[in-house]
Amino acid sequence: MPPAALPAHAEVVVVGGGAVGTSIAFHLAEAGVTDVVLLERGELGQGSTCKAAGGVRAQFSDQINIELGARSLEAFARFSQRPGQEIDLHRVGYLFLLSRPEDVAAFERDVTLQNDLGVTTRMVDITEAARLAPRISTDGLLAAAFSPDDGHCTPESVVLGYATAARREGARLITGVTVTGMDVQGAEVRTVHTDRGSIAADAVVCAAGAWSSAIGAMADTPLPVTPVKRQVVFTEPLADLEPTVPFTIDFTTSFYFHREGRGLLLGMSDPDQEPGFDYTYTEDWLPRLGDAMARRAPGLLDVGLTDGWAGLYEVTPDHNALIGRSSTVGNLLYATGFSGHGFLQAPAVGEVVRDLHLDRAPFVDVAPLSADRFTDGSPVRHESHIV
Repeated sequence: MPPAALPAHAEVVVVGGGAVGTSIAFHLAEAGVTDVVLLERGELGQGSTCKAAGGVRAQFSDQINIELGARSLEAFARFSQRPGQEIDLHRVGYLFLLSRPEDVAAFERDVTLQNDLGVTTRMVDITEAARLAPRISTDGLLAAAFSPDDGHCTPESVVLGYATAARREGARLITGVTVTGMDVQGAEVRTVHTDRGSIAADAVVCAAGAWSSAIGAMADTPLPVTPVKRQVVFTEPLADLEPTVPFTIDFTTSFYFHREGRGLLLGMSDPDQEPGFDYTYTEDWLPRLGDAMARRAPGLLDVGLTDGWAGLYEVTPDHNALIGRSSTVGNLLYATGFSGHGFLQAPAVGEVVRDLHLDRAPFVDVAPLSADRFTDGSPVRHESHIV
């Protein structure tokens, strides 16, 4: 089958077909925006989304991220009705394990803020933490924080749901097309060029994840996003696997696990990972993972591992997203740089970008997430709950 032809014109061109891009396309089309065209260089979700761990939560340390997470959780809970797709949502909770006094104090402050904003997080002692996650060792633990409404779901299904509904609402989602440049005239993008032709555009949204810096440069808009590889691995099926396994994170090491089918998904960050577009799975991180497991879940050292995968985080200097409108190119919007939180915040971000395009006030003020914060000296407080 020949590739789909590009339209000559679009009211909005969305660049990027992951969870964020497809959510934006859906929300725009559902709101009556005509001629929405999404361009994806590979297949939908092929970038970061379908290599995500699938966690969804509102357990953050600042108001904007809490509100984006909570709004998205509401959308995930009713995803089967709107946009209409089963996503295998498991609201098993997020459990952060804390072994340093300063982390306990920080999480206590964060839980107070989360509760004030309607999120049902609570601090728990090590006895309850062990009851919630029996596979952990409590040696050295001081406390934990648990958010029962959080959990995980299937990223591919979320992308499929948004993509199907966006097309149903009239949007065109075109894969296998690479954006190569943009014409900017009079402080607006006029044309989006691709390897398969050009599209005249009334507005453009950059939702290109780890590739966003290059897209922003095409429109004279600096988007400081750096790609960094993150890896996960899966265990063999476990005969004694608990029916409910919270998304469990050892905060000191960043080692985490949650149930995946009949086994577990395991992951952690690698502070020595060099930035770049390398998403080849390697085993050089497994010794570090083994050390973290020996400390916090030693029983898992005897469990066989199967395969793993590598994906890309899209990291900004302060580990917070870039959401807003370009201050130099008036018809360019961006939603990127989520530093590991793009999938879980995608439903809310779709709403926000829709409202920004329609000149409506979003449900949350995203002005602090403007890319201009890196040039005007006002970065967001560093988000401490990076997974």
